[in-house]
Amino acid sequence: MSISRIYTGGCQCGAVRYRAEGTLADPHLCHCRMCQKAAGNYFMPLANAARTTFSLTRGKPSWFQSSHLVRRGFCKKCGTPLFYDMPGEDFINIVLGSLDDPDDVRPVGQSGTESRMPWFSQLPRPPGKETDADGKASVERHIAILESNNQHPDYDTVHWPLEDDR
Repeated sequence: MSISRIYTGGCQCGAVRYRAEGTLADPHLCHCRMCQKAAGNYFMPLANAARTTFSLTRGKPSWFQSSHLVRRGFCKKCGTPLFYDMPGEDFINIVLGSLDDPDDVRPVGQSGTESRMPWFSQLPRPPGKETDADGKASVERHIAILESNNQHPDYDTVHWPLEDDR
């Protein structure tokens, strides 16, 4: 008996939510310059979801036609990058950071390496610190952010913002 996995995700504000069932294929980091610009970051983590098992569960993304082959889906309300889409293909690419459980899908490859930052391979080496590692002021700032947070939780809700559920 085969067990099918269900992945859910969405944008930061919760206006756009999605669901994909099955396997997310070809999880990778794309370093191409277009993905860098679309993500506002040094790379974009992507994986393919079969179109037949993919659905939007809340709202609709806005689309930017980044080339004649590709359009990129994002939330028009908060700007979160969500999809890399090649209409006509049997899959849609999901931006892995938009998954409710992003640690469930580990990239196993890289593409667009001609644009990869030359120092990328050294990223594991810089020292790191946790969010509240700077002491009391940092803890107070972190608590203030949590208490005023407008970010959608990492699970599906009936309504959003949550005040509508109460």
